[in-house]
Amino acid sequence: MGTYVYIGHDGPRGLELRKSVRERHLAELEKLEAQNRILFAGPLRDESGSPCGSVVVIEAESLAAARAISDADPYVVEGVFERVDVYESMAVFPRPRR
Repeated sequence: MGTYVYIGHDGPRGLELRKSVRERHLAELEKLEAQNRILFAGPLRDESGSPCGSVVVIEAESLAAARAISDADPYVVEGVFERVDVYESMAVFPRPRR
């Protein structure tokens, strides 16, 4: 398994749509968490503190698998995000504790 990051950028109606889609979005992430595949997930906030996107760091089999996971996110399906970027990454810090 590799480490992948997907960054969702809210569209113009993102804040409005988040309210009605949030529970489904969290339920989808909870499925990944139950499989111990989420390393980090949370909202991105603008200068006023309002959500403007999300970052999700997951373990997946491949970039294609990570994209499939992001494509299934209700925030993508329901149009909260106008754009999603998916990247392979690797942890450099924190270093493993000995």
